[in-house]
Amino acid sequence: MAYNFFATISRMKYIERWALMRNSRQENLCEHSLEVAMIAHALCIIGNVRYGKNLNAEKAALIGLYHDASEIITGDMPTPVKYYNEEIKRAYKQVEAIADISLLHKLPEDLQPAFEEIFKAQDGEDEEYMRRLVKAADKLSALIKCIEEKNAGNSEFRTAEKSTLKSINKLKKDLPEVEDFMNDFLEPYGKTLDELS
Repeated sequence: MAYNFFATISRMKYIERWALMRNSRQENLCEHSLEVAMIAHALCIIGNVRYGKNLNAEKAALIGLYHDASEIITGDMPTPVKYYNEEIKRAYKQVEAIADISLLHKLPEDLQPAFEEIFKAQDGEDEEYMRRLVKAADKLSALIKCIEEKNAGNSEFRTAEKSTLKSINKLKKDLPEVEDFMNDFLEPYGKTLDELS
């Protein structure tokens, strides 16, 4: 019997993000997930090296890769709609959870528990902190998209950048890794390839 999990996951490349926005360059879910995975990994490494944490950076990267996989089934719900009020937010979280379960059932039964550890939060303080860093990585990726659009002359992302920065600033209070990432790595995203060389 053939299982559909990876063939379904591979369809992330067809899910366009920022659907309600005029983009100078489209971003798909696959690209976004890779960036979130890399940033989440970096945030955990920063936490371990600079703040004496004991975070599983490799697991954070995996969680980042799959963090929006449910959107293959649900589509990318625009942020203003998703967070319009608590009722819609709660309902959408339920839809995402059902979509995640549906994806997990596309795996052989013996492999499902290993993937469930990626899709569903496990108990533990380090696990909770690591997952918060993955959420922060998601916000940082959104901020990077806003910066790239602004640098391409697209003012469409002006408000998105402000609201994303506001969310990140709240996160920085409890997650010093986020501030370190911003201080150490964010500014070069505005540079040209020649400047990066």
